[in-house]
Amino acid sequence: MTAQALEKDIRTWTTAWNTGPRPCIWTKTADEILEGLASHLDRTPDSEN
Repeated sequence: MTAQALEKDIRTWTTAWNTGPRPCIWTKTADEILEGLASHLDRTPDSEN
């Protein structure tokens, strides 16, 4: 896929999404999300760089 084709697909998706957007409903608290991220980073080598 070329960059131009990807850009066209993204613009097409964005246009379609914007005609009937839906709100994002968070299912976790900010603390739960940050805890999960911290756990992931603890398992990822060189994540502090």
